[in-house]
Amino acid sequence: MHLIKLSFIALSAALLSACGNSKTFEERLENLDNVTSVTKMESTEFGEKYLLTFEQPIDHKDPSKGHFTQRVFLGHVHADSATVVVAEGYGAQYAARTGYRDEISKLFNTNNIVVEHRYFLESTPYPETAPQEINWEYLNAENAANDIHNVIESLKEIYDEKWISTGISKGGQNTMIHRAYFPEDVDISVPYVGPVCKALVDGRHEKFIAEYCGTPADREIIYNYQVELLKRKDRIFPKFESYCKANNLQFNIPTAEIYDLCMLEFSFAFWQWGYPTTEIPTAKSSDEEIFDYLIKIASPDYFEKWSSTAPFFVQAAKELGYYSYDMTPFEKYKKYFDLKTTEDYLHRTVLPQGIRFEFDDYLYHKLSDFILSTDAKMIFIYGQFDPWSAVMPSDPGKENIKFFIEPWGSHRARIGTFDEQTQQEIKSIISGWLYN
Repeated sequence: MHLIKLSFIALSAALLSACGNSKTFEERLENLDNVTSVTKMESTEFGEKYLLTFEQPIDHKDPSKGHFTQRVFLGHVHADSATVVVAEGYGAQYAARTGYRDEISKLFNTNNIVVEHRYFLESTPYPETAPQEINWEYLNAENAANDIHNVIESLKEIYDEKWISTGISKGGQNTMIHRAYFPEDVDISVPYVGPVCKALVDGRHEKFIAEYCGTPADREIIYNYQVELLKRKDRIFPKFESYCKANNLQFNIPTAEIYDLCMLEFSFAFWQWGYPTTEIPTAKSSDEEIFDYLIKIASPDYFEKWSSTAPFFVQAAKELGYYSYDMTPFEKYKKYFDLKTTEDYLHRTVLPQGIRFEFDDYLYHKLSDFILSTDAKMIFIYGQFDPWSAVMPSDPGKENIKFFIEPWGSHRARIGTFDEQTQQEIKSIISGWLYN
């Protein structure tokens, strides 16, 4: 009797002690390696959501160069659930929204982590520094991959089930980059609409737009609209200039040249975002209609001399590559141009003035070789007429690598934009990889 009573008391004491020493989920996050702060957030998608700041080396090869803090958003379902990590290519402020959830996280009810890219928004090593004075040396693919690796390594102390990496556009590209550098970090990768360019001016986009996008009739409608922008420049440019002044847009080249660049950008932007040619103004449309549609599709803020997304152009000039514009189709309208050439336009327009970046094609070869040879499980999603699809990686035709291209699709291509049968096929593949 006394032994039973004593055993009960001892057991009760042990349980109380265990409860007293147990940590809340928030406390577990605070104790993770490299986490410097944890802030609880509101969410309509997750029972718990947090903003974490991670301390990261500015240079992962030499931590003595200093550190910066990187924003990481975490939507928590359960420690025993799978985890989706979004390898964002830009800033991640969107992830602060109460209703935010990644598509794959929603489909498979996983934990959801979003890693803001270095040098963007609140994850920059040089927050108060002028663009011309920033040390851009450490904005590169390898450092960005190491940032994600460090986040995953820390959070695997909590989430030890399967991991899926994903991202959209430059984030899709970043998903490939991270997987190429750290193939064992995650179990599955789903990059959306991610480009793999081979040069600063890759050259494939322009031909893709001129010869492949839409139908010949669609391409003629777009060309005729661009011609109207040129022929009416004397009347439309004052509206364009007033718009730039009203929105306090500042450029590194004359505004009249920016107008010409917007005209050239129009066809790229139109196909990238997948608009119908039936809504394009015609020669019968008013100047106001012509102008308003240009602003809708190819606004001049894209060519601002500096913005929150401008570090992308730095990375494009260094290692990601980009596209240019072909002026030859408008040769007979050249008298309307203030822009004389599109050669080196990135350095003239959107890159920090006074700094010259030299392109290195190592990343193109690294990603191309990795995708052709890897055993990693990956699903690539593209839109058929998205100009960035001109530079998608080659399909190796292996069971572990699947490509899905949405017919007539754009840069908005997602699992949910495919037809029902294809959606089920994609989800079935991911499910098989996730649960087997």
